[in-house]
Amino acid sequence: MCNFYSLSKGQAAIREIVSVWTDRTGNLAPQPTIFPDQSAPVIREGAEGRELVMVRWEMPSPGFALKTRKTDPGVTNIRNVALPHWRRWLGPEHRCLVPFTSFCEYRVEPDKSRTPAWLARGEDRPLTFFAGIWTRWTSVRKIKEGAVDADLYGFPTAEANAAVGAAHQKAMPDILTEPEEPRHFPRSRNDRIANIPDLRCACSILATPAKTSGMKGASTSRSAASSLPIKCAT
Repeated sequence: MCNFYSLSKGQAAIREIVSVWTDRTGNLAPQPTIFPDQSAPVIREGAEGRELVMVRWEMPSPGFALKTRKTDPGVTNIRNVALPHWRRWLGPEHRCLVPFTSFCEYRVEPDKSRTPAWLARGEDRPLTFFAGIWTRWTSVRKIKEGAVDADLYGFPTAEANAAVGAAHQKAMPDILTEPEEPRHFPRSRNDRIANIPDLRCACSILATPAKTSGMKGASTSRSAASSLPIKCAT
């Protein structure tokens, strides 16, 4: 499950790979640490064509998760898109691309401690894209904010492949083999994410930080890489 990723490339690099008609991100600076409930760039189909926009990470929580809560904690990773709560957002109008250059998984050690491991498509951390979904939603994310109307995004996950499974066995985000993948931005509004073939690509474990003090306080320094084969999953 990915709850921490990095984007070291700007919008110029994104536009070189993905056709974007409108850029609404302003002066997009690198984001070395992107955590849940923060805003990050996504590419989606807008009223005037494909657009690059800043969206808040965490989709709305299912109703059962809110029964005893005053705030919506949100959902970053969606493991079962067949649930009715998620099916409403599986159509093309709610799909998006989430650019990243590396993401972090926490490996559980024999002593139950967690060691962060960074994963990417290569040693140079090339620009890559998660297959995501987004929606406009009104909810209370923080008590001090009250109810807010915001664009939210998250990404479906699947069983981890061999490379990512070395760090996290349960699941990994869907990663597009080609960012212009027509099956993610199809013309038919009847197409659903559930019908898309496996889009996962292998990622190599680049390194584990030398120090860690919990997820948000984890050191982002990289040690020598411990690489796995880098190739697209079939």
